[in-house]
Amino acid sequence: MLFLIKAITFVKKNAMVTINTLETIKTYAINYASNIVMALLIFIIGSWLSKFITRNIKKILLKRKIEVTLVEFLEDLIYWTIRGLVFIAVISKLGVETSSFVAIFGAAGLAVGLSLQGSLANFAGGILIILFKPFRVGDKIEVHGEIGKVEDIHIFSTKLITSRNQVVYIPNGMLSNGKIKNHSQRTISRNDFEIKFDDKNNIQAIKNNIENSISSHALVLKDPKPEVFISTVEPDSFTLLVRIWSDNDHGTLVKSDILKSI
Repeated sequence: MLFLIKAITFVKKNAMVTINTLETIKTYAINYASNIVMALLIFIIGSWLSKFITRNIKKILLKRKIEVTLVEFLEDLIYWTIRGLVFIAVISKLGVETSSFVAIFGAAGLAVGLSLQGSLANFAGGILIILFKPFRVGDKIEVHGEIGKVEDIHIFSTKLITSRNQVVYIPNGMLSNGKIKNHSQRTISRNDFEIKFDDKNNIQAIKNNIENSISSHALVLKDPKPEVFISTVEPDSFTLLVRIWSDNDHGTLVKSDILKSI
């Protein structure tokens, strides 16, 4: 009889433990199921938002005629940034500690940034060039001792074609932080050159002849007005300074014609 009482008591205790365990499992299942549903919703909505935002930003940038290479790079950067934030939000909703992930991403970003300092400077320079447009494709520029026509503007460098048909790649970091002389932003330019003469007794006559040659040239602009100055006078010679205006494409030809006529 005593054995039967002990057996019944043991069964009741185990039954209570089982019921409590089931209740606990049920509670956790309900709570965890809601977290899974919310995490799934965050993932679905976040994935849709990443595509929606990047697609519309790309349209806006293309309408503003931003370089396609930069647009595609920014599109990928924004897309994966949003995806990363969605990933952190999802695992956080599932109860996973996110501080360790943030620390890992931060350390990785710092390491990459330190190892790519020069490339990042060139990338930032490329963005500044595209946004502020100190020069455009097709412009003739002079920078760091190189003169050439801009053939292409890449994210990290700019491609120039020199007058000798040589290709020069200049890092955008140097372009954004250095002095750039743009020969194409203005449609006309002034050509200055000096001419030395030995006949000092006929200064005025020579000066008048040069002015007549300049005024009769079809490619020399009348406005701004061309000018001829006496630059220096020496015992046996004198020098005239000639300033003439022409279209950018005709500067060399005009100078050659004037010198030939003189």
